[in-house]
Amino acid sequence: MNGECLCGKVQFEIQGDLPNLYQCHCSLCRKATGSAANAATFVHQQDFRWLSGQDRITSFQKPTGYRSDFCSVCGSPVPNQLRGTELVWIPAGLLEEDFDAVVNVHLHLNSAAKWERDSENCVRLGAGPESLDALNQALNCT
Repeated sequence: MNGECLCGKVQFEIQGDLPNLYQCHCSLCRKATGSAANAATFVHQQDFRWLSGQDRITSFQKPTGYRSDFCSVCGSPVPNQLRGTELVWIPAGLLEEDFDAVVNVHLHLNSAAKWERDSENCVRLGAGPESLDALNQALNCT
């Protein structure tokens, strides 16, 4: 399976089956992704290989040890080795192909954003120009 950042400068490959995913809802992951949760998995170092762009990766690390690696061109989070282990953290959104893994763990739900809720009344949209119109109406932007 292949993966790449938004601009395509950082590319990687994973060999073997992809493990199931987790979503982390902590405030650090929300800030790093700009979303409600970080969806990712871990693979063993021997199953991971960089294809290009390692020279484009910038790292940020908090004194607590929290680390975020990202593409210096587009800002996408990119894989990094989990400190002190033989595991590589893989952001699920970078994976290029469909896969059968599922989210089977939600972490730090106690610190999830209060606005993160799934509601039966929530508008669900597909893609295309008509979706943008529906989104604007649902958000009362029109």
